[in-house]
Amino acid sequence: MLSETLFGTDEMMTSLMQKRKTSGVVWKVVFLFSTSLAILFLLLLLVSVIDSTFGYVAVRNEVEPHQLVEGKAEVSEFSRIELESVLQEHLSSGILRRVIHEKPLEERSDKDLVSLAEQYVIKPSVVRSWGLGDSLLDQNSIGAFMAANEGLHLSFRSWINWSFFVSDQSANPLNAGVRTAFLGSLWIIMITFFFAFPIGVGAAIYLEEYAQDNKLNRLLQLNIFNLSAVPSIIYGLLGLAVFVRSMEHITSGSFLSSVADTTANGRTILSGGLTLALLVLPIIIINTQEALKAVPDSLRMSSYGVGATKWQTIASHVLPASIDRILTGTILALSRALGETAPLVVIGASTFISVDPSSIFSKFTTLPIQIYQWSARPQGAYRNVAGAAIITLLLLLMAMNSFAIIMRDKISKKKRMES
Repeated sequence: MLSETLFGTDEMMTSLMQKRKTSGVVWKVVFLFSTSLAILFLLLLLVSVIDSTFGYVAVRNEVEPHQLVEGKAEVSEFSRIELESVLQEHLSSGILRRVIHEKPLEERSDKDLVSLAEQYVIKPSVVRSWGLGDSLLDQNSIGAFMAANEGLHLSFRSWINWSFFVSDQSANPLNAGVRTAFLGSLWIIMITFFFAFPIGVGAAIYLEEYAQDNKLNRLLQLNIFNLSAVPSIIYGLLGLAVFVRSMEHITSGSFLSSVADTTANGRTILSGGLTLALLVLPIIIINTQEALKAVPDSLRMSSYGVGATKWQTIASHVLPASIDRILTGTILALSRALGETAPLVVIGASTFISVDPSSIFSKFTTLPIQIYQWSARPQGAYRNVAGAAIITLLLLLMAMNSFAIIMRDKISKKKRMES
């Protein structure tokens, strides 16, 4: 009787257990559905990007190759002597001087000469492009379009290729590349890391290891959590006010006389990197704090037991035990910074620039800004170029995350061997 009063009858216990099992199954289905939906959206994104990166392209040449060299239907069929002759005859004096100044024609490879002839003499332009799906499944309509439009050349094109990586921006999508944007992204990420990482880790060490539990520090901690959720465009406005305008003399490089006073302004790589450093700083602080919390107190106590000071304990025990998690969190924070567009647009990043950045005081653009700029253009071919740039950005993000995983595993393995 007492057991029935405390726990209920067997029927009640059975019914309760059944409800708990049913609830568990329902939530399992909900979680599985959520995961499947996320994977589906990710696959749709990848399929869309890949579809726009490969496919047929209909091109019209301003000058046909057979008009330059009789009997030759493609520029690739030209001999080296014919290529040099065509370039010298048809390039304007200004372009020819620039090309020769970069590298004399005699020292260039045949492939390089073909590329120059196509870009400056043949001048192909995209009339229409098709995605990979249409190229494989709707070839009849493609054939009908080509039959209705004489003088076009149809070819299957991979928009992501080596030329795309080493070329700068161009008004012609066939010649456009991401070199300048790629270098700009690397500059920005390096500055972001060098400013945000030491400050973020130092702040986290103070808050976790030194700070007392009082109202001021609790308020500071609350604000750090709030700052990690602030929309990125707000950081852009902050960067515009502080780094671009208030600190223009520094961020433009004019205090070093590295640029002319008439062209100096704060819309430089340094301003962009500092703005993104502010953006990821709260994230690095929070991730580092969590990594420090994961270190068991017994490790600290053992260090204190042999007479070590607090800083000696942190430097020789706490940081080595948590560095793998700190690096992982930092790389993930930098990955977010790499994909940011709004803050950099606000501070004045260039949307069209063909000059590679050479210092922290250079004008710049980045991969996300370049993707945004190409996607907004009315020409359909630029959507294909944007798809290739998206794949480039994804590869860069994967490389950064892979580096974080490799470093984490390497450090973890080293710690296991030492223990």
